[in-house]
Amino acid sequence: MSLFFKAPIDIEIRLDGEENRSHVELVNNQGRTEKLPIYKDGESVKGLVTIRTKEGRKVEHMGIKVQLLGSIETNTDSITSSDFLTLATELAAPSTLTHPESYSFEFKNVEKQYESYRGKNVKLRYFVKVFVSRRSASEITREKELWVYQIVDLPMESPIKDDKSKATTVKMDVGILDCLHIEFEYSKSKYSLKDVIVGKIYFLLARLKIKHMELSLMRRETVGVPPNQVNDNETVVRFEIMDGAPVKGETIPIRLFLGGFDLTPTYKDVNKKFSVRTYLSLVLIDEDARRYFKQSEIFLYRDQ
Repeated sequence: MSLFFKAPIDIEIRLDGEENRSHVELVNNQGRTEKLPIYKDGESVKGLVTIRTKEGRKVEHMGIKVQLLGSIETNTDSITSSDFLTLATELAAPSTLTHPESYSFEFKNVEKQYESYRGKNVKLRYFVKVFVSRRSASEITREKELWVYQIVDLPMESPIKDDKSKATTVKMDVGILDCLHIEFEYSKSKYSLKDVIVGKIYFLLARLKIKHMELSLMRRETVGVPPNQVNDNETVVRFEIMDGAPVKGETIPIRLFLGGFDLTPTYKDVNKKFSVRTYLSLVLIDEDARRYFKQSEIFLYRDQ
């Protein structure tokens, strides 16, 4: 005898034009690859729900409804969910199902204020959920997830002129008094996910015996608020930009193409639940394996 409940109906959710949309491929917790259709802010979400009874059975229900949900799920202590978007519409009044029935639905011009995200301790999801209510048995549900891109149209940053008519750029210093002074200069602080970080590293003082230098991009996921805040750091890419001892006055050019890496836009205090930030990290290692480093946050956004 099976101890598992078997639903007497099958629920299928199809989104209009789904096969013609762009998709993202994601690996779920079971290690399987999912393909989710991409939607943008302001787009309508519409489709068709088909319900089929099993083995020719008659199934009474107390109504069928469909919802479009936006939810943030965190798993720092236990899995908790908080909805920031809830839209609903009734598909059918109470009746008896004897053969397959199809119902169309449409949520018009939906504001999707955040981009979808899957991280280590948090997920931001959008999904369509169908509910079939029954009088004396548990509710039967089915979900279909979609993926949302937030397109940001930022004006191009132009160098700001100071009083000396010299272009002002973003600078990051690594220094040890009377031993080391390095300046990392790059052109701007906001980058699209397909942008290029262009910069230069200047050795203004180099009395330490530096063995090599690394530049990396680090993603920091922050969930919750102090004192129960959880941080997870992930190095997206790390590469060596210098091997050997530098000399004073030496300059190293940097050109880092972001399009080839698994990056996400910057999320800042999303619904007071989580943040995701990206940092440029410059690391120097001396001959005694001591490490000297400095990090600087960069803002990432999706522009198309």
